[in-house]
Parts: sequence; C-alpha cells; structure tokens
Amino acid sequence: MNSVLQIENLTIVSSEGTLVDNLSFTVSPGEPVTIIGETGSGKSLLAHTIMGDLPRNLQATGKVLTAGHDMLQSHATQTPSSLWGRTIVMLPQEPVKALSPLMKLRQQVGEVFRFIRNLSGDNTQTSVNGALGRTGLIQAADKIPSQLSGGMAQRAAYTCVAATSAGIMIADEPTKGLDSHHKAVLGEELRQFAKTGSLLTITHDMSLAKLLGGKVIIMQKGKVLETGAAGSVLNTPRSPYGQALLNALPENWIPLSTKKRSFDPLITLQNCAIRRGTDVIFDNVSLTLGKGEIVGLTGDSGSGKSTLGNVLLGLLPADGKRHIAEPLARHNMLKIYQDPPNAFAKNVPVIQLLDDVIRLHQLDDSELDPLINELGLSRQLLQRHAGMISGGELQRVALLRALLLKPAFLVADEPASRLDPITSEVVSRLLVSSCRERQCTLLFISHDRQQLEKLCDRVIDTNSLRQQ
Repeated sequence: MNSVLQIENLTIVSSEGTLVDNLSFTVSPGEPVTIIGETGSGKSLLAHTIMGDLPRNLQATGKVLTAGHDMLQSHATQTPSSLWGRTIVMLPQEPVKALSPLMKLRQQVGEVFRFIRNLSGDNTQTSVNGALGRTGLIQAADKIPSQLSGGMAQRAAYTCVAATSAGIMIADEPTKGLDSHHKAVLGEELRQFAKTGSLLTITHDMSLAKLLGGKVIIMQKGKVLETGAAGSVLNTPRSPYGQALLNALPENWIPLSTKKRSFDPLITLQNCAIRRGTDVIFDNVSLTLGKGEIVGLTGDSGSGKSTLGNVLLGLLPADGKRHIAEPLARHNMLKIYQDPPNAFAKNVPVIQLLDDVIRLHQLDDSELDPLINELGLSRQLLQRHAGMISGGELQRVALLRALLLKPAFLVADEPASRLDPITSEVVSRLLVSSCRERQCTLLFISHDRQQLEKLCDRVIDTNSLRQQ
C-alpha cells in the first residue's frame, strides 16, 4: 500500500491573511516528520487540511497527496471520509471530542477493530484487551470519557487511532496532559509506528521530537524557519526563534523567587476521603493552602489532581472537613479548565463573552487591553468564535477571563500544556506574578515538576498525599 504523504507548495489563506505560506515536505515510512512552532502558527490547521477537513471559510492552494489522493481536489466535491481510518488517521488535539461521550472505552476501541479491521467475536476482545494494556488503560476499560482524566482521555484517543489499519498517522500534540512515564510509553509507540508507517507529529514537546528522530520543521506565523535532521535542528538551531525555543525549556528558567514566605490559612481540608464514582482517589487527606500562596500540584496521569482541585473549590463533595478562613463570593473562586474549548460558548465571539463578564460583575473595562497585550492576544483574534481559535490561544483567553475577575482562589489545571515553550514561560510567569500581586491563592496543576519548582512557593505530589 502507498502510505506516503506529500505536501507541495501548500498555502492556506483567510479573509485576515495568509495562515500557512508555501509549505512543502514529504513523510514516508521510516522517515517521520515533526513540526514544532509557536501557538497559533497554523500547525493544527495544517493537520485538518491534510485530512481533507479544511474549514469552508478558508482557501488552500498547492497539493496535499495522501497515498496518491489529492485531498484538496477531493474536498471540492466531498469529504474524503472513505480514507479515514483505513489510509490516514488523525489523533486530534482535543481527544475528548473524538470519543463518544456515552460509550465505554472497551466498546469504542472494539468498534475500530470490528468496522475498520473487520474482526469479530473473541478476536475483537483479545485485540481490545491488548490495545488497552499497551496504553495502560485496561483498568479503565469500562469507563466512559467523562470518568477519565485529561491524560487518560489522551491515551484513550490514541488507543483508538492505533487500532486502525491506516499507514499514515497525524498526531496533534499527542503527549499533552501526560506524565513522564506515559509520555515515554506513547512516544515509543509512535516511534515503532514510524518504522513502517508515515508519521507526522505536531508538538511542543522537544523531548518527543528528539525521540522520534527523522526530520524536524520549525514554523512561525505560518512560515518555515528551518528544517533538517532532528538532532541537528533541536540541538543547534540556526534560527533565532529555534534558539529561543531551547532557551525557554523549563530547566533553563530562572526561578521567579527564592524567598521563603509565610501565609495565613485560606482553605483547609482535614481528614477527607475523596471519591470519583466508586473509586477512592484519596483517603484521609489533610491539606492547607495559604492566602496568596502559590502551590504546585503534580502527579501521575489519572492520580486525582483535577479532582482534588475541584474539591478545594467546592465543586465536588468530600467526606471530611473543608474550611474557608474568610467568606468568598462564587466568582472569587475560579478554575481554568484543562480543556478550554469546553469552557466557552462556541457560536459567540469571544470578545462578547469577555464583555458579558465585565458587565455582569461591573468590572473596570480599562484593564482588558493591558491583559490582552500581556498575554500575546489581539482584539482581532477575540472577534472570532471559540471554535475558530487554536487550543493554545484559547487557553490564554481562559486565563484572561479569570484574571479580569481578580479571584481570591484560582485553580489552574494544566494552564500551559497547550503552549509552545516560549509562550508557556511568558503565560506561566504572568499567571503567577498576577496572583502574587493580587494576593490570590493559586493551585497550579502540572505534570512538569521542573516548571512548578521554578514558579511556586511549594510543590505537592499526589503520591505524598496518599501516604499521609
């Protein structure tokens, strides 16, 4: 089977300008390609174009040859869905949207084996168990997507993708939301696929790009800045932007502050048992967050980080005592969600949603533009609907909305996981410094312990909470 992906002089334009500019590359079995670039540089748009799923308000010229089929020509007449799952498959940036919300994980993976691989009976169940076992999800086989953590949902979507017979795979931010162990496992799965299939990976994860090898392309503002062998580009980039990416990795960050601070208690959990459904996530946990304290929370995928944040906010119940030292209004206790597309109305311009917040809470609208600039956003971008904004940009919009409300307690769930290293450092530092200036208690949830240690007053691991 021909499983070569060829991009020839691809240009994508909108009414606002050029989004992808004259892009050309080839992906072949044994020769993976990884694209790295700033948030909003057109990487995910490129992936949808390759799938023949170009939004109707955009225009593309050039050629996108998927196993010999020109997806741009196909798009003019019909969506080339006959190739999906059989010739080409995509792991999307928003895995929860790719999973049926009412089907158990075992059933969803089973459908791939039945309808794409044409297996039946015992063969299907054996294949399903093997696939879930390889991605560490066998214990979650009978759960539906809403019962999975963000990292588990990411692995679940990959399990479905890997179960297909497609020879071409597009992986859009495949390690987002994963702890170091599961990043390594999934990275090795992708590396093995690339030996016999054509793999195009879009990522901010430099360690994943190094593991996959092959060719690396660095993009900025829709243009290719440099391309070459992974080892060369990632170790000694030629472009100033490539060099800035390396310098912005968390291990190179300067600590925000080394000064030890003391805090009055704001929120306390005492001898709490926390459950997710019938599963006991934490048993007899005690924890205090101080007023104005910046606390990092890390741990394995699915270890209960988001659940603990929800309990602290009062969004989920717990058996035990939860005490708040001072009365807080509902809008003074906020959360930045792990999946920002689910936190915004899809058919309303984002600027209107922000104006609604300002009007509802009688805020000073003069603070909006400085925050827009600090977060690297623009008024033009905010005129779009949420569905027309990239995941990384939408994460910054979520942060903007939260900071406008000047919360007393903020839970930020993986707030930088969708951002390129440069933007991640800028946004993370802005989040922490803004909370410190406002004496806002921040629970910063992340799988990246190095990042947390550079930013936070202290870091808690979920494993230590289980050992209390």
